Amino acid sequence: EGSFGCVFLAYHYADDQIVAVKIFQKEKYDKKELDAGKLLYNEIQSIFVIKYPNYKDWQLFPILMMEYANMMTLDIIAKQPDIQLPTYTLRALMKQIFEGMRAFHSSGLVHRDIKCDNILLHSPPGSGRVHVKISDFGFAKNLDLNNKQTYLAEFDQ
Repeated sequence: EGSFGCVFLAYHYADDQIVAVKIFQKEKYDKKELDAGKLLYNEIQSIFVIKYPNYKDWQLFPILMMEYANMMTLDIIAKQPDIQLPTYTLRALMKQIFEGMRAFHSSGLVHRDIKCDNILLHSPPGSGRVHVKISDFGFAKNLDLNNKQTYLAEFDQ
């Protein structure tokens, strides 16, 4: 449950798979999340970006069906002092996050809310692998290359 609504686990009969269903509070719903999700779903097929295959705008509340990520968020892992991920694992996760960001940017979008809480982890059954899934497109914005503003980020080393 978040500030914009709740997420439930559901079974999608037509696709024979488990999905996540996000139910928004009508007054807090921003259609930009759906628009970004549709664009990414239709144009870019990246395993590192959560997929939004369906949406219903019911009178009381909008419902968004999403791909289900079967593990926790990166935020939960980051807050566990007893979980020490090896450097090679951290590098692999970062590479996947960057690949997901590349998918966003190649479709003309900027996510604008990348944080550990919006990075979901998924392990396809039987694979023994873990993939990141970038989620929560509510702050996504079309990339405006004509905008003359410069964005600069500094990182401590």
